[in-house]
Amino acid sequence: MNSTDKLPLKTATRRSKAVAAKRTAIVNAALALFSQFGLHGTTLDKVAEGADVSKTNLLYYYPSKEALYIAVLKDILDVWLAPLRALNNEQQPLEAIRDYIRLKLEVSRDHPQASRLFCMEMLQGAPLLKGELESSLRALVEEKSSVIDEWIRQGRLVPVQPDHLIFMLWAVTQHYADFATQVEAVTGRTLNDESFFRQTLENVQRMVIEGIRVR
Repeated sequence: MNSTDKLPLKTATRRSKAVAAKRTAIVNAALALFSQFGLHGTTLDKVAEGADVSKTNLLYYYPSKEALYIAVLKDILDVWLAPLRALNNEQQPLEAIRDYIRLKLEVSRDHPQASRLFCMEMLQGAPLLKGELESSLRALVEEKSSVIDEWIRQGRLVPVQPDHLIFMLWAVTQHYADFATQVEAVTGRTLNDESFFRQTLENVQRMVIEGIRVR
């Protein structure tokens, strides 16, 4: 095979990378605006400007503002739920929960806009995401609740209702993103402060682990 035979594949690869980069730029610009102004306060013109693309080009990838909003929310869910998907029966439960808390706090630190936008959508009754929550999210929580139930059955965790444990872990970790302004007002610090992140992680881990540790 000579070099000219490879050209179409290289061209296709460059094109796919360019498309992926453009989609990422659009989604990131949309996230910044949606998390600040909400769905109704955001315009596609502003998103296009933030992504440095034409509105026509934006509409080629996302045919409406609602379609873009849903795409952003689904991306958020993927990031938000990745640590939960990692839980499995083969892990040592207390270490698994410690790791989960760390990963969720890292998400709150690294993706605060995403967490706040998701919170905003939930407060509004999740009108555009309810189907996703009632299908894939419910299935994932049921699957991971079974993992926690098995740990309890084996005597490796104290008896707790698994879904409530998951809800509590979501609440305590996402608080530092959703209420970052309040946290900073009270402490003068955010999770971007490395020492405060370590302090938060150690305290949340200790309080949760001591509540579910078998004695």
